[in-house]
Amino acid sequence: MRFPDGFLWGSATSAHQVEGGNHNNDWWDFEQNPASAARWSSGDGIDHFHRYADDFALLASLGHTAHRLSLEWSRIEPAPGEFSRAAIAHYRRVLTALAGTGMTAFVTLHHFTLPRWLSARGGWLASDAISCFSRYCARVTTELGDLMPYLCTINEPQMIALHGYLEGYHPPGVTNPALWRRVGGVLLDAHLAAVTAIRAAGGTRIGLAVQLPLLAGEGTFLELMRHEIVDRYLDGLTGVDGGDWLGVQYYRKQWVDASSPFFFAPPPPAVPVTQMGWAVHPDGLREILHRAAKTGLPLYVTENGIATEDDTERIAYLRSHVAATAQAIAEGADVRGYLHWSAFDNFEWSEGYRPTFGLIAVGDDFTRHPKPSAYAFADLIRQGTRR
Repeated sequence: MRFPDGFLWGSATSAHQVEGGNHNNDWWDFEQNPASAARWSSGDGIDHFHRYADDFALLASLGHTAHRLSLEWSRIEPAPGEFSRAAIAHYRRVLTALAGTGMTAFVTLHHFTLPRWLSARGGWLASDAISCFSRYCARVTTELGDLMPYLCTINEPQMIALHGYLEGYHPPGVTNPALWRRVGGVLLDAHLAAVTAIRAAGGTRIGLAVQLPLLAGEGTFLELMRHEIVDRYLDGLTGVDGGDWLGVQYYRKQWVDASSPFFFAPPPPAVPVTQMGWAVHPDGLREILHRAAKTGLPLYVTENGIATEDDTERIAYLRSHVAATAQAIAEGADVRGYLHWSAFDNFEWSEGYRPTFGLIAVGDDFTRHPKPSAYAFADLIRQGTRR
C-alpha cells in the first residue's frame, strides 16, 4: 500500500460525544426526554473537556499526525449573539495543546448539536438559521482561525436531515419526508453561506464532511435516494465556491426499500454486520472515493470505523478499509488523509455508550486503555509513511 508524501493519519472525536457536561444544546434535551429515541444521557462523556492534553499526547504517541475534533456551538454562543469569552479561551487552550503535539487539526464547527435557543426557534427550519450559523462561523474563525488549518463547516448534513426529520432518530425527532428534503437543502445552503463568512473572516482551508453510504437497490427509487443522500451534496459543491477540500465518511453498504417506512432495508442475512447493524463492505469506500473525486476537490477520509466488541474485527476492518483507500489512490483519486472513527469509545448519540467504535477504551474512572487495534493502526501508519 502506497500513500502520497504528506498523507495525514489520525482519528476523530466530536465535542458532545467526549467532552461531557454539554447541557445547553438540543441533544441534551433529547437525551432527557423519555419519549425520544435516545437510550441514555451523555452525562460526563469521557471527560475530554478536562483531559484533552493527555488525550492528544496519547494519540500522538500512537503515531497519529492529524486529529479531527469539534467545537461546541452552545458553549461558544450560549445565547443569540452572546459569545462566551471563557469558552473561546478554553478552545484556544485545546487547539494550542493539539498543535503542540505536532498533529494537524481538523476542526468541525457543527457536529450534530444546536444551541438550545436556536432549537427552540425551529432549528435548521428557523428563518434565520443560516444567518445565525454564518455569524457563529465568522466569530470562531476570527478568534481561533490561526489554530485551525483545516476547518469543516458541518458534519454529515445528510444524516442531520435523515435521522432528525425522516427517521425521528435524532433531534428534533420528526418523521416527515417533505421536511427531510427541505432540511437537506437548507444544510447545503448553510455550508455555502459559511464558506463565504469564513473567507471574509480570514479562514483558510474550508471543507464539508459528508457521510456517503454505498447505496444498493433497484430502479428509480434507488436514484431518488442517491440524489437525496449523495448527489445533492456532491453536485452542490461543483461549480461554486463550496470550499477547498471534501471530507468523506464511509461506514457501510446500505439497501434501499420503497416499501419500508423509512426507505431502507436490513442487510441480507449472509452479510457481516456491526453492533449498529451496518453491513461491512470495504470496497464501498473505494467506490465512494471515486464518486466524491468527481467534485474536483482534494479528499480526506474524515470518518471510517466499526462498532464492535471484538477488537480483532476492528483490526481486520482497519486493514481492509485502509487498503481500499490505497487502491482508490492508485486508481487516481486525490485522497490526502485517513482519520479513523473513533479515537475513543464514547457516547454514540441515540445508542448511548453501547456501541464501541474506539481505538482506545475508557474505564469507569476515565482511565484510557489503548486496544490492540490502536497498535495495529500505528503499524499501518508506519507502513503508509515508509519510503
